[in-house]
Amino acid sequence: MFNIERWKEIFQSIQKNKLRTALSGITVSLGIFIFIILFGLGEGLKNSYSDLFLNNANNVIYVYPGKTTKPFDGFKTNRRIQLKNRDIAALQKEFENSIEYINPALFVRESISYGLETFDFDISAVSPANQIIEKHVLMKGRYINEKDIKEKNKVTTIGRLVARDIFKGEDPIGRFINLGSRSFKVVGVFQDTSGDTEENKLIIPYTTRQQILKGTDVVGNIGITFDQTIGGSGAVKLSDNIKSFLKKIKSVDPTDPSGIRVRNVADEIDRSMQFANALQIIVTFVGIGTLIAGIIGISNIMVFIVKERTKELGIRKALGAEPSEIIKMILTESIFITAISGFLGMILGIIILNSLDSGALQEFFITRAGVNLNIALSATVILIIFGVIAGYIPAKRAAQIKPIVALNDE
Repeated sequence: MFNIERWKEIFQSIQKNKLRTALSGITVSLGIFIFIILFGLGEGLKNSYSDLFLNNANNVIYVYPGKTTKPFDGFKTNRRIQLKNRDIAALQKEFENSIEYINPALFVRESISYGLETFDFDISAVSPANQIIEKHVLMKGRYINEKDIKEKNKVTTIGRLVARDIFKGEDPIGRFINLGSRSFKVVGVFQDTSGDTEENKLIIPYTTRQQILKGTDVVGNIGITFDQTIGGSGAVKLSDNIKSFLKKIKSVDPTDPSGIRVRNVADEIDRSMQFANALQIIVTFVGIGTLIAGIIGISNIMVFIVKERTKELGIRKALGAEPSEIIKMILTESIFITAISGFLGMILGIIILNSLDSGALQEFFITRAGVNLNIALSATVILIIFGVIAGYIPAKRAAQIKPIVALNDE
């Protein structure tokens, strides 16, 4: 039941003891404020890891050729391994039940020109599967297709920033640009959620590039997507099997670590996200430690407050106040100060997180720093509950003191 007299006494006590009230409030606010900031930055760190690894397909195995470090099957050491079109066909046949897409890729360095201007952009000679692996989203036109691969067409799908810088607002579809000394027709424009790096690229058929290189059938590396239902252990096993198979057909020592290198994105993502989660747990524990420090601070202040008011409480008991009334009065004051201060600290923490410069934070690998409102409210409520407990224990002790003892307290 609402007791206006009790609230008058509480506000009189707060007005009379401004410094004490301010210290109590600051302790509570600071505890929840630091927790919100730390937890929000931890979430931002986790978001960065998610963006870095999940913007592209995460069920990809990349195969890279290298140099052998061991002699094997009549071949000397330091032999450079080359991946070729027939290796792609062999992989498709050997792992047809596990592989979804294969993306041969070549690194291309050519000058790019349109009209009288020359530009410097990355060129990727790939297959249509590159769109799935890199998660390119078409804005207009089309992506390179299987017909382009088969017929070795001189066509290109360009990134959004390439279209902006070369064509300056003109519609690029159907226009021709020069890659080196050869003219390529622009058939599409794509964008990418991972940002400027991908959108600064031109995509051409890998077979077209092989033809330009005097009919070679060599590819730089191979990207392979697999059915995600095989799980993490299945993905690791598949990557090991692919590596062993390629070493066998390329006559590389099975124990040679450099002849054929395989990178399993799914395994990397799993380990990276585990690391991000571990960092967030550490940051959260630091935040919890801050909350605990705040709780201890509240407890100490409440003990001091009750001790300071011992004579006052003794007079109240001598005038007939029930112990329960004394406890209610102290607890109500404790809850009021803790709740107001806690929610102020929570609101301030959320405002600060939302106002942080996202660009500046990205330099520290923190993206979209923020905290879930339910977590913020839960942490604040927990702090308030412990504030109540911190006030109840000394209040109960004070209510049990005999009036004569309380009046004689120094």
